[in-house]
Amino acid sequence: MQANGHEHVIEVTDLRRVYGGGFEAVRGIDFSVRRGEIFALLGTNGAGKTSTVELLEGLAAPAGGRVRVLGHDPYTERAAVRPRTGVMLQEGGFPSELTVAETARMWAGCVSGARPEAEVLALVGLSDKRGTRVKQLSGGERRRLDLALALLGEPEVLFLDEPTTGLDAEGRRDTWELVRSLRDGGTTVLLTTHYLEEAEDLADRLAILHEGRIAATGTPAEVTATQPSRISFELPDGCFMGDLPPLGELGVSDHQVDGRVVRLRTRELQRAATALLVWAERAGVELRGLDVRSASLEEAFLRIAKDASAGSTATKEYAA
Repeated sequence: MQANGHEHVIEVTDLRRVYGGGFEAVRGIDFSVRRGEIFALLGTNGAGKTSTVELLEGLAAPAGGRVRVLGHDPYTERAAVRPRTGVMLQEGGFPSELTVAETARMWAGCVSGARPEAEVLALVGLSDKRGTRVKQLSGGERRRLDLALALLGEPEVLFLDEPTTGLDAEGRRDTWELVRSLRDGGTTVLLTTHYLEEAEDLADRLAILHEGRIAATGTPAEVTATQPSRISFELPDGCFMGDLPPLGELGVSDHQVDGRVVRLRTRELQRAATALLVWAERAGVELRGLDVRSASLEEAFLRIAKDASAGSTATKEYAA
């Protein structure tokens, strides 16, 4: 089927990558990315994120398995894939003596149907740096230049490897808005990131890699839902743990008491929180310092990585 009739523009089946000496960096992973979707690959250092992305970009042949991007093998059919993709590497390695505008024009000469350099520099907020030499740019400005060059060819598929490393908070937010607008315009985005907040905020779906395997995949909400939520509060004066509603009936799986502070973990957050508030109302007491929150992606990530390291969890599929 042609890619323009394909729901999935990236398809990975049993993908493997082996380096010299027999080190297996990617150990048989499967995932797909839909057209017009932001998909994040997460993982600790050495998990296999960059090794995977390089195979998708066609920079190397897999040791095993199958990769298709826009319906083509990105390595053996590179000529059919490369003009339709944009790539933002972790480091661009641009000539330091060229100005920003000269760098963009030079890169545009290597891209089919490149958009005007002024347009892409405006997209990433570098219009006022057009005459600045690359060596004079800050680390964050160089990352924005990396992104501008990846967008020159108006790619259908955009690969972003750690796109906001070195950016300040404002630059990171601006980049997120740009990536969302690209997605909304139909661009498929695959990104790697160490910033879990970034993945939670941006990604439509994600996969967590650990030691070359996918430990969990799904939407951010689906992945975080695998971890218990938290409720904390101070015991009211004159009250003790035994005065609370039975924790088992609240769906509480674990609890800790630190002085007068009680911390509960539950997979039934609404039920537990409602029961506690009803109890406090009937008892005529105040739950000071009440904090009710769902698990974060960071908590889910750390737990999944820990479980995977211990070999106590199989790959979980949450996506519909």
